Parts: sequence; C-alpha cells; structure tokens
Amino acid sequence: MKVPVSVFIMTLNEEVNLKRCVESLSWADDIIVVDSESTDNTQQLADELGCRVVVRKLMNWSEHQNWAIRNVPFRHQWVLNIDADEIVTPELAEEIRRVIESNGAAVAYRFRRKDFFLGTWLRHASFYPLWLTRLYKPEHISFERLVNPVTNVAGPVQDLEGHLNHYPFSKGISHWFERHNSYSSFEAQEYRRSTPAELKNVLLGDVNERRRALKQVFMRMPFRPAIKFFFLYFAKRGFLDGRAGLYYSLMQAFYEFMISVKLVELSGKQVQEAL
Repeated sequence: MKVPVSVFIMTLNEEVNLKRCVESLSWADDIIVVDSESTDNTQQLADELGCRVVVRKLMNWSEHQNWAIRNVPFRHQWVLNIDADEIVTPELAEEIRRVIESNGAAVAYRFRRKDFFLGTWLRHASFYPLWLTRLYKPEHISFERLVNPVTNVAGPVQDLEGHLNHYPFSKGISHWFERHNSYSSFEAQEYRRSTPAELKNVLLGDVNERRRALKQVFMRMPFRPAIKFFFLYFAKRGFLDGRAGLYYSLMQAFYEFMISVKLVELSGKQVQEAL
C-alpha cells in the first residue's frame, strides 16, 4: 500500500539523478517535481516516471521552498522534501510510514543524511550527524537563508533513526566546484545582510538560533579555511575516511576560502559605493 505523503523534489538539470531518486520513493502516493527551468531532459523524465511537474524559475533556495509549500497543490497533509541527488533508504521509508499512521503530536520530523564520495560514506569528514527537517505539515513550516536554508517549525519536532543517502558528486567533481562557486556567493551575501546573533544563543538558543550564532562566530574568525580543514580532518577524524576524507576536507576548506574572498570583494564594493 502507498503511504499518504506528498513528496516534492526540487530540480535543475537533474536528468542523471532523478530516476534513482524517484525509484527510492515507490512507496509514496504523490510525487511532485518542482523544476527550475531545466535545459536537459529532467521534465520529460519526471513525466515518464509518473511525477507531477511544476515549473518555476529559481530565485534563491528559501524563497523557492517557501513558494512551493504555499502554492503546490499537495494531495496529503504530510510533505516530504528531498533533493534529486538523495535517496530514501528502506529503513527510513518504513519509519515514515509508521509515524504517519500513528498520527502523533509532532508536526515535523528530522532525520540524518549520509554523504558519499569516491564510493565512501563520509562518516567523519562530513558534518554527520547533520539533522534535517524534511518531513512536515506545510502549514507549520517556513524557510530562511539564501542558500542551505534553515527550517523554522511552529510546533513539536521528533527525530527518526533512518537515513537519507546523499550523492553530491553524482554529476562529477567539476559540477561540485561550479555549484559551490554559486553557493559561496550566496553565503557571502547572506553574511553581509545578517545582523549579529546574540552570543548567548550559542548555548541557550534553539537549534536554528544556535546554528545562526555559531555561524556568526565562525565568520568573524581569522584563517577560517585552515580552521575548517583542521576541524574536519583532525577534530572529526576525517582521516579515517581515507583518501575521500582528505580530498573532501581540502575541498571544504577551499569552499570557505571562496566565501572569504567574496566577502572581501563585497566589502570593497561597499566602500566604493560609499565614496
């Protein structure tokens, strides 16, 4: 029997990933692809796989997701939001079935994601365990931030034990760098427009407040790329992930360097505009 849940997948040129993603959702009753004007075969493939397709230009991540949960005609009160380069494991699918049937008090559920690189689960070099709020009742949800959105939940949240499997290198390493070049621009803009978080939130705030406060603290630290590499490779023992752990830690450090350089660029532009 199908699970009464609506799944929405945000896509942009995801022809290479979409079939695997949708096949992991064979248990779901309603699958919607929210496509950002792909130029490959994504829309046609989604239709062939039995998905409903909604097309809308992407402005930024949180704006796009907020629009989707307010405007897409979901068939069910529960919505699962995943990316095309992710798959739902059978264990997680069974948990989702169970909690929806139980009709508990929670309005949202969090679960963890496993990132894979060079055929290796980055158990140490990634930010695992990173808890993501992906199953929810849309009326209780909103998103913020230009990139890597933070999920705000109005109501009780519970955790599931199952995992998403994430394949961020499925389009190749060059695509990862291209995407993170875009992400770094959004991160720099996000920091420039943000207000300083209260330091007390590092210890006393909720999950999202702690994340914002820690981000503010980290963005003010010198030598951030080196700190990030040390944190991932040594503090989190990324060396235990072998060659994949070393490469990924270095790539994350370079991503932090791109953000730093773009912050300098934005600061210079602001000075010039003031003059």
